[in-house]
Amino acid sequence: MNRTLNLLYSLIFCSLLLVLCLWSLRAVFGFSTASETSVLDGKLALAFEKHYDAEFPVKQLGTNLWALAGYRLFGEGRQGVIIGQDGWLFSDEEFKPASKPDQLQDNWRLVNAVRAELERRGVTLVLALLPAKARLYPEHLDDELPALAQQRLYPKVLDMMRQAGLDWPNLLPALQQAKAQGPVFLRTDSHWTPFGAEVAARSLAEHLARQGIWQHGDQTFVTEAVASREHKGDLLSFLPLEPYFADLQPPAERLRPRLTRAAEGQEASAEDELFVDALPSIALVGTSYSANPDWNFAGALKQALGSDLVNYAEEGKGPLVPMLNLLQQGDKELAGLRLVIWEFPERYLMLPSDLSGFDAAWLARLHNGEEPVSRALRTATSTSTEPILQF
Repeated sequence: MNRTLNLLYSLIFCSLLLVLCLWSLRAVFGFSTASETSVLDGKLALAFEKHYDAEFPVKQLGTNLWALAGYRLFGEGRQGVIIGQDGWLFSDEEFKPASKPDQLQDNWRLVNAVRAELERRGVTLVLALLPAKARLYPEHLDDELPALAQQRLYPKVLDMMRQAGLDWPNLLPALQQAKAQGPVFLRTDSHWTPFGAEVAARSLAEHLARQGIWQHGDQTFVTEAVASREHKGDLLSFLPLEPYFADLQPPAERLRPRLTRAAEGQEASAEDELFVDALPSIALVGTSYSANPDWNFAGALKQALGSDLVNYAEEGKGPLVPMLNLLQQGDKELAGLRLVIWEFPERYLMLPSDLSGFDAAWLARLHNGEEPVSRALRTATSTSTEPILQF
């Protein structure tokens, strides 16, 4: 009897192994690489190993099964996402305290150093502090809540602004009120919706006009919605259920991007400006909230301000690096600027930034308010009075 069972187990194991081997052959036949990939130095072998490892069916199935178990049994995803209620996902950067006790103070000192440098150049800085998604949608949080330091962050920064005598806008009330009209953040994405970006742009423009910082210009822009499409939020990458358990993911959501263009009859004047080397007097700096055209924040700002602008925002670098890149532009490129709008998600004030691509001496001079060096000195690697919001 034992011999029969052992034989049966062996046959089952060999059959399973054979099936997996045959199944994995599709990874072999699907392999291709650049013709210049060298064989002698092992690059071809390494490329094949990575391809085979990525395409091996058991690995994908195991990854999906492990993600499914964590999601269904414990309500958890991979590090990077917090699972909320009703299919809502949140970035865990909005929940964790700063890795360094003085991270907020360090970042705020750099913000003030940037403001002082722009003022030295005759440019007004306006910080558009974007409230966290968890702050705007606490009703969709589950048992896990942001750390107390994160809950206090937004009102604390508003107090820091007041203490510094900075009249920068508070975008939170406008976004909270707009929730009744439509979602201002995407359910499975860390970013806002085009509607949320429009609300923030209008609120910002109204604040600038009230304070006499920037009055509505004489340019007219038109915004049109384009065809809607299914949107896969960036936070779903921390919940790897595809392809085997894709139906168990949070429901898909639709995104209807918007496109802003100059009104008819104004394109010619914009072309004329190019011939006289005239650039817009407003610059937008920030993160993927501003850089990604899907949200149309730059377009919404143009329409709300009635003025064209140049967009220096960059994706994947946070708000500090794009701003420092702007400051290292030559005086000629910045000579026409009068206003810089700095889109700054609040969570980045608690996060470190990789500033290794900038010369340490230049950063020290910026911090100390000294006469800045030219951009040629880059390193070679670069050639609370308000109550705490209740969650």
